Amino acid sequence: MEYNSDNVFAKILRGEIETNKIYEDDYAISFYDIAPKAKVHALVISKAMVVDFEDFIEHSTASEIAGYMRAIVRTAEKLNLIEDGYRLVFNSGKNSGQEVPHLHAHILGGEDLSTHNI
Repeated sequence: MEYNSDNVFAKILRGEIETNKIYEDDYAISFYDIAPKAKVHALVISKAMVVDFEDFIEHSTASEIAGYMRAIVRTAEKLNLIEDGYRLVFNSGKNSGQEVPHLHAHILGGEDLSTHNI
C-alpha cells in the first residue's frame, strides 16, 4: 500500500490538527486515543511516512526503529504504566482493524487487562 499524506496522523504531524500531546521527540509523537479501549489508551505515531509495521521495518534505519521504540517506552513512563504493566498493540493491514494507514502503536493500561478482549 502506498502512503497517503492526507491521513489524520500525517495532518497531526504537520500541525493541521491539534492533539493532547503526551510526548514528542525526533521519531514520534504520542497522545491520548479519542476512542479509548482501556482506562489509559494512548497512541504513539511515527514521524516516518510509513503505512504499517512492515513498511516501517523495511524502510527505516536502525536508528529510526530504535528511536521509535524508545518513544513508546518514554510515553509509557509519562503515563506511569511501567510498574503495573501495559499492553502494546500494532494493527497492521486491513484484517487487523488498522483504521489509519500510518504506523502507530496503541498503549493500553491503567487497569487489569488480562480479561479484556482488546
